[in-house]
Amino acid sequence: MSRAGYTAAAAGVVAAGAGRLAYAAMNRRPPGGPKMWSRTNHRGEPVTLLEGPAVATGAIAGVLAQRLIGSPGGRATATTAAIVVGGAGAGAFGAYDDLAGSGDRRGFRGHLGALRHGEVTTGAVKLAGIGATGIVSAALAGGSPADLVINAGLVAGGANLLNLFDLRPGRAIKVAVASGSLIGAVGQDSDAAPRLGVALAVLPPLAAALALLPEDLGERAMLGDAGANALGAMLGASAAGLPRTGRIALLGAIVGLTAASEKVSFTKVIERTPALRWLDMLGRRPPPGGYGGVEPPRDRGAPGGRPPEIAE
Repeated sequence: MSRAGYTAAAAGVVAAGAGRLAYAAMNRRPPGGPKMWSRTNHRGEPVTLLEGPAVATGAIAGVLAQRLIGSPGGRATATTAAIVVGGAGAGAFGAYDDLAGSGDRRGFRGHLGALRHGEVTTGAVKLAGIGATGIVSAALAGGSPADLVINAGLVAGGANLLNLFDLRPGRAIKVAVASGSLIGAVGQDSDAAPRLGVALAVLPPLAAALALLPEDLGERAMLGDAGANALGAMLGASAAGLPRTGRIALLGAIVGLTAASEKVSFTKVIERTPALRWLDMLGRRPPPGGYGGVEPPRDRGAPGGRPPEIAE
């Protein structure tokens, strides 16, 4: 195995291990108490949002380990900083919305509509914060002004888009693995190790997420905004190593899917497409009422344990 392979394997092990350790530690002593992180899902069963902070912690630990183990280089350090800042910032603002949000307003339309009426929602604060996080992350990655705009969009857009898929057990992680694998395959090059290439950069976030996938599929925990936003932002920041044409295409896809989500239910599309439905159900418990009926939305729950209405 090459040095790049050893670096990738070690970073993946660190990310997965740190994620599991963080999850166990936070479950033993949840910050602010267990009630703060507890929600009720569509089965009426309790789930915890602690999976999200644990995934973010593991992913960041893996990225830092990859930098320490790998060869030194200014570009690699800049890329590491961009990914870490993207994940930490998006995860922090996502956690804020998880813990303080009511779920009454959803999507860009809902939050912007509230702003027009003078109401500043937690979701609006999160969107602004993740946007600022994207700019800082892109500035750390470096490049021309055009690159700054594109990379900031990838970080912020990736964070928001992945969160839109966190409505069923395991779905957001499956989408992240598929997206990250595609990004890594496109960005693979022969000198990836010294440059911290895209193929290596996506591994720690994916390893951390996969380490917690059993908890998600088992409906004991969920990513929430903290985990989904952090994971999406880190994948977006990792894509900064792609050629500009590839990044523009990826950003276009993110913008298009985000716009479509305001009009089209991803869940209904998945339900109507046999292959997508099979992938979506892979590893999950049967939905309430069996496979013949339409499964209710995955309920994040609201602060205090009162489940909100989720339009999906």
